[in-house]
Amino acid sequence: MLRLDSWPYLLAPLIPAAVIAEIAGASATVIFFLSAVALIPPAALMGRATEELAERSGNVVGGLLNVTFGNAPELIVALFALGKGLHEVVKASLVGSILGNVLLVMGAAMLVGGLSGHRTRGVQKFGRTAASVQSTMLLLAVAALIMPGVFALVRGVGLPHPGDPRVHYGPDLEHLSIAVSCVLIFSYAAGLLFSLRTHAGLFNPHEEESSSEDRGDWSTGRSVLVLALAGALVGVLSEILVGSIQEASHAIGLSEFFIGAIVVAIVGNAAEHWVAVLVAYKNKMSLAVNIAIGSSAQVALFVAPVLVLVSFFLGPFPMPLVFNGFELAGLAIAAIIANQVTQEGESTWYEGLQLLLVYAVLALTFAYA
Repeated sequence: MLRLDSWPYLLAPLIPAAVIAEIAGASATVIFFLSAVALIPPAALMGRATEELAERSGNVVGGLLNVTFGNAPELIVALFALGKGLHEVVKASLVGSILGNVLLVMGAAMLVGGLSGHRTRGVQKFGRTAASVQSTMLLLAVAALIMPGVFALVRGVGLPHPGDPRVHYGPDLEHLSIAVSCVLIFSYAAGLLFSLRTHAGLFNPHEEESSSEDRGDWSTGRSVLVLALAGALVGVLSEILVGSIQEASHAIGLSEFFIGAIVVAIVGNAAEHWVAVLVAYKNKMSLAVNIAIGSSAQVALFVAPVLVLVSFFLGPFPMPLVFNGFELAGLAIAAIIANQVTQEGESTWYEGLQLLLVYAVLALTFAYA
């Protein structure tokens, strides 16, 4: 009998279908959609294997494993896009992941949790302190991500256009991006020390809210093997996906910016998104909020700066942290909303609906960009 969180594995037949479509020279649109959806099962496997390893490794090692593999599918897709010089697609997927977690995932979790019947006087409670710490981390990270764009505007260089594949800004912004990336990684390392060592008691939703039915029984060897296999599959599918983005975007009439910000961001985190909604349905709202905001903070503080540093060795030229106007607005909205919704430590279904509607407005705007 399949559990509610086992649905991604039903999509496994699409993995060979995507490979066959690529070998057979099918249309870019078919290849894109097949490879995009086929990413979901191995991404889910990576998440499951990481959780199994983390449970057997203790808080510190488990936290480091989550740092390394928590957003691995998204990171792998971005690395292939960097190799092809699709800087704006990479940046769009980073912003899309942050927006998707804060608005789409947290909104859906609050909506489903609020309507599920697991509530007291119409609200669901969650740990305000831990959520507030993570939302503050996200706010500081977004401030750092925005400043290179402000620097570009003040210098009169201008922001990239959503339709640009990449823009070369020169050494000043490249060096500024390196410095900002180093600050972000240092901040994330300090956050790990805070959450895993000095204030570990604030960050234990998994231990406090997980029930025995949610815990797996994989051995360490099996987890490592599955993680390696899933990572290889994600790598193959990511290369196929990235190779079809440009042609598919023209064929279906959507910009590469929209595909990166909405489509790629959603499929790369679909399994994690579903888990957040599922635990909210089970009245584990603290865990759902920590998944949503914690994943966004990880993207902003760890994934984005790592990609900037890697871009100095991969691709035509380094990727500066200069986002287009739509992305800057989206980052600011995400940071403000994350701080707003975590202030009271409680949520309602209507609050979740409002977050989903904000995401819908942003998605529509990105589609017209």
